[in-house]
Amino acid sequence: MLTAAENERVTRVGPGTPCGNLLRRYWLPACLSSELPEPDGAPLRLRLLGEDLIAFRDSDGQLGLVDAYCPHRRAPLFFARNEECGLRCVYHGWKFDRAGNCVDMPSEPAGTTLQARVKLVAYPCFEQGGVVWAYMGPKDKEPPHPDYEWMRAPDSQRHVSKTFEGCNYLQGLEGGLDTAHSSFAHNNNLTSKNELRLRDKAPRIEVERTDYGYTYSSHRSLGDDGFYVRAYHYFMPTGQQRGHVRTWDGKMTAVPRNFGHIWVPIDDVTTWVYNIHYNCDPHVQLTPELIAEHEAEFGRAPEDIIAGTFRLKRNRSNDYMIDRAAQKTKTFTGIAGVNTQDFALQENMVQGNMEPICDRSKEFLGTSDKAIVAMRRLLLEAIAVVEAGGDPRGLNPASHRSVRAWDNIVPTGADWQSVLAPDLMTQW
Repeated sequence: MLTAAENERVTRVGPGTPCGNLLRRYWLPACLSSELPEPDGAPLRLRLLGEDLIAFRDSDGQLGLVDAYCPHRRAPLFFARNEECGLRCVYHGWKFDRAGNCVDMPSEPAGTTLQARVKLVAYPCFEQGGVVWAYMGPKDKEPPHPDYEWMRAPDSQRHVSKTFEGCNYLQGLEGGLDTAHSSFAHNNNLTSKNELRLRDKAPRIEVERTDYGYTYSSHRSLGDDGFYVRAYHYFMPTGQQRGHVRTWDGKMTAVPRNFGHIWVPIDDVTTWVYNIHYNCDPHVQLTPELIAEHEAEFGRAPEDIIAGTFRLKRNRSNDYMIDRAAQKTKTFTGIAGVNTQDFALQENMVQGNMEPICDRSKEFLGTSDKAIVAMRRLLLEAIAVVEAGGDPRGLNPASHRSVRAWDNIVPTGADWQSVLAPDLMTQW
């Protein structure tokens, strides 16, 4: 468990907080590219790491991410005119480019020196993998762009969505690194005999630190059939990648797809979850049908989302539409959707709803929590490194660009890393 003080250090993300300072040293997803579909389109409201921001695509198609409020009288720039390579505040006409420079001040006398002194907070952005990325840290510490395999996959071989989660980011991240819970919370067929995660519900966990975070594996015994091994990755500060979860019918066919999430704090108590699904094999197509099937399984299909938002229809206000009859006979939770099951548990790890941050000082951890403990230690160590003026782990894209996750059956007595090695290297 963490002490109350340690819990505060790794959960508070606003400006000037220890964890907020750490997270600002990385490139983080700010929005989906599809949310800024055209030059001079409508500005987009964003809240990231406790800061209110506006994203926009200017006349040249270039991205901007700036303070949500005009520095003149704090009028909201959501209502601004996006025109001629800048945002023009509709209150008094002051105009700012994507770098935050004031390029026009029509309400002031010509030649005013005020214009040169006014600056709008602006953060660097780049676009890749269907995602707009932002860097919100010190300018002299800006790292290279991340280079995950899914970012290099062709658009036709990748699908990225996002969902709103009503809790602190760490509750979601810990769920993504907890392989043991999938044998229970995600048991969606109580009568199944083929689900590998149900044949051994107490996986043995191995964690190996890396320059990007760590790789970890879960090992489930299948008796005479060997071991089912799932090899994951934790990418600092808030990313996870995993292979395809498989069933067993006497043999197992490789499914060349990877999945993962990045948990991006909106503020201390809410999170954007970016959901990544991509094809690992250039010779196999990721079809629209496969994407739709996966999104439906996870409870993220269009019919599962409140129109015009990224919020699930099954949510805290309606107890995630839990079906108690189905819980008795069909699924372990009675809740439809794999991610919805996660949200139901992670959003409610608190007493009351005033401030949904889990009190980790009250935990009793077990051996299956080894990956979670390792992640917390890495975050606390990285926070201390940043406080001392150093560079945290995971900034160099060379550390993560050639790795991927995988899972498969490994014969008893075999070295799982050797068996899975060909599939743990990128192809894109």
